[in-house]
Amino acid sequence: MKDSFKALKTLETASGTYGYFDLSELERQGVAEVSRLPFSIRVMLESLLRNEDGYQVTREDIEALARWQPEPGEINVPLKLARVILQDFTGVPAVVDLAAMRDAVAERGGDPKRINPVVPADLVIDHSVQVDAFGTAYAFFYNVEKEYERNKERYLLLKWAQGALENFRVVPPGTGIVHQVNLEYLAKVVMTKEEGGLTLAFPDSLVGTDSHTTMVNGLGVLGWGVGGIEAEAVMLGQPYYMLAPKVVGFKLYGELPEGATATDLVLTITEILRKHGVVGKFVEFYGPGVAKLSLADRATIANMAPEYGATMGFFPVDEETLNYLRLTGRPEELIALVEAYTKANGLFRTPEAEERVRYSEYLELDLATVEPSLAGPKRPQDRVPLKEVKGSFLAHLTKPVKERGFGLTQDQLSKKVLVKRQDEEFELTHGSVVIAAITSCTNTSNPTVMLGAGLLAKKAVEAGLDTKPWVKSSLAPGSKVVTDYLEASGLLPFLEALRFHVVGYGCTTCIGNSGPLPEDIARAVEEGDLVVAAVLSGNRNFEGRINPHVKANYLASPMLVVAYALAGRMDIDFTSEPLGFDPNGKPVFLRDIWPSMEEIREAIGKTLDPELFKKEYSKVFEGDERWQALPAPKGERYRWDPESTYIQNPPFFEELGRRQVGDIRGARVLLVLGDSVTTDHISPAGAIPVKSPAGQYLLAKGVKPEDFNSYGSRRGNHEVMMRGTFANIRIKNLMLDGVEGGYAKKLPEGEVDFVYNVAMRYKAEGTPLLVIAGKEYGTGSSRDWAAKGTYLLGVKAVLAESFERIHRSNLVGMGVLPLEFLPGENRETLGLTGYEVYDILGLEDLFPRKRVEVVARREDGSEIRFQAIARLDTKVEVDYYQNGGILQTVLLNLLKEAKAQ
Repeated sequence: MKDSFKALKTLETASGTYGYFDLSELERQGVAEVSRLPFSIRVMLESLLRNEDGYQVTREDIEALARWQPEPGEINVPLKLARVILQDFTGVPAVVDLAAMRDAVAERGGDPKRINPVVPADLVIDHSVQVDAFGTAYAFFYNVEKEYERNKERYLLLKWAQGALENFRVVPPGTGIVHQVNLEYLAKVVMTKEEGGLTLAFPDSLVGTDSHTTMVNGLGVLGWGVGGIEAEAVMLGQPYYMLAPKVVGFKLYGELPEGATATDLVLTITEILRKHGVVGKFVEFYGPGVAKLSLADRATIANMAPEYGATMGFFPVDEETLNYLRLTGRPEELIALVEAYTKANGLFRTPEAEERVRYSEYLELDLATVEPSLAGPKRPQDRVPLKEVKGSFLAHLTKPVKERGFGLTQDQLSKKVLVKRQDEEFELTHGSVVIAAITSCTNTSNPTVMLGAGLLAKKAVEAGLDTKPWVKSSLAPGSKVVTDYLEASGLLPFLEALRFHVVGYGCTTCIGNSGPLPEDIARAVEEGDLVVAAVLSGNRNFEGRINPHVKANYLASPMLVVAYALAGRMDIDFTSEPLGFDPNGKPVFLRDIWPSMEEIREAIGKTLDPELFKKEYSKVFEGDERWQALPAPKGERYRWDPESTYIQNPPFFEELGRRQVGDIRGARVLLVLGDSVTTDHISPAGAIPVKSPAGQYLLAKGVKPEDFNSYGSRRGNHEVMMRGTFANIRIKNLMLDGVEGGYAKKLPEGEVDFVYNVAMRYKAEGTPLLVIAGKEYGTGSSRDWAAKGTYLLGVKAVLAESFERIHRSNLVGMGVLPLEFLPGENRETLGLTGYEVYDILGLEDLFPRKRVEVVARREDGSEIRFQAIARLDTKVEVDYYQNGGILQTVLLNLLKEAKAQ
């Protein structure tokens, strides 16, 4: 610690004496008016102040960020974070890479035990459980058994890591959803560590390998999702490099009206912020309305930052933060420290402190205007007031597909399919709700809407209502505490009476693990080509994400999920049409069974207790008997199984120290892509088709199609993942007319084949590859395999009009060059078709954002010459690219240090 500003002070608290870096010292010394900075920028500034070393973090970095202005310009921030959080889908590749790094160090004469997370890392296994069984008390046990059966090899690796790696903890399956476990237990708000004989106190902060890491912003903790590659770098002690963002101040005032929930509020905020445009920005909430929101309400809003497009949706620490820490059973010493530290260092929200803050842009919302809403049928920002859902859904049926409709003709609208079961028969039609899922930490972390759903279920059962027989209903709490308080309130049996049984503790339906529809339902949907619907309390409803048979997907509060399960259809107006009829034939309307806020508050007061949290989290890392019985390997190096189809040693470090950086010559174009190509398009996801290269690889390994599992579950095997890169059935390679899916053309022969097969033919010839794309390349969730797969296919550069933040960083992290067209230029204006041969010149003496020369040679010998920006935004990124990636840079530095010693 250089501490050139002499900001290190001591703080006396009820729990002891701590050292801390006093931000106000910068104001006293005339560096900047720190008290006018947004709270989120202050947290970043504290990190720079505390980590100043003259190399990774300099005095100039501190001064630049301290002088942040509403129009910040280009301020590079080398942010050192307190910890990292991972979920199992993205965490498995990170552990695989750490194991491979241990091997690489050992093979070069180093000590493999030196490869450990430098900052604390927690991995929560929550992405693997699938809703196979539902609607019975047996569902949870069956789904957990299937989870272990499908994922045993991955879990053996993670259990090895739990024992072999220092600074690394694993929360076993069947415990909870990563962000809810983080909110309820892992997050400290203020961290401590021993340094130079002093106990330092500093703000909790993190990056996570999941977009919705932002949920913890509701607790006043700085954090957001990054790619797995960046997370690994942070774990290994590297700074996270970013540009200081604009900060949008979002003023909340008033109070939510009776009948409106936090879900309705977040869908309203998402709609407002998407329209305003907050990509790459922080959003910081302030105003008198913030004090009217519970911590769980704030967490719901923070969770959906990726849906409204912001890097983060931040609520500074205040009295409600302290109340929540107390409610969730955090130690009193920690709560005392959080209060004392945040108040001493200007990080505690008060009306007076808020008034001084300057923001880049301002928005506001009167909470009293929020009304019950859903979002859909294809995007989370497309809010529909509940009273308009029927009309909106019917309109979408005939709207053109390009306007996010379903493009049905008038003749198709009346299509119905009869389903016969042993004891009943019913008709399915367009708008039949076939999935109703209380799922996702967005809402299952919020006792108000969860107990509200329980109360609504109780009233429905008492009125003689039942869910429709074609609805696949499920309850997937984000932590076991939810089940505890639903049981304690006496409401769980009523949810179960409506077939909302606990199916697992994980993300389930929200990430596409909804499991198959019952065979007769799936058959009817296919037969009628029906536009059926899912209603879920999640955060994402993109087309094709929830279930392959379900085209219309709506986000809603848990209470409305139950309501739509009772109605069984989307084309219902709850204001004028009954949900059903009681045993006497009397109509029952939604308003008749909707619980009041007074009833919900009473249920919360009776059941929510810190002891519930203490009990469930006291053994959070131990796991059940299945986890404890796993025969995981031991030792400092992982014992790779060459026959495993789940876990393989990746080839990322084969060229370590031997990379030759120079111009890219003679490159061919693998794909030409349009605007808004997402990481879902690029990265392998979902089911593995039998006839695909990945399916053929698994068949050759003796894996039966029924045991293929998903791409997500096989992220630890690069052979599967590289075969599935750019293999999405909806991707459109514009070099192929009228062809949809993961195909490419081998040039100059002109043969069309799977992208993987074409890439391997180019690789055999030694031909480097290029991808050309439009605007916003790589939007969507952070997916490290979108970059890893690109690299393994032999793609040396991606030329696009613009990049999404995380994916651009991940490409750099894998040694792939992101190139950006100059403003006003693109593929069309330059006349590029993808059939040219490309040279990219000027790469030997790179510097940040250098303009390089691109030469595209046509078959007739003519040339198109233009410049593009090498999107290596910092000197560090230049080093990463030249070394072959972030992990290679870390390893090379580590080996140099070992040699020097």
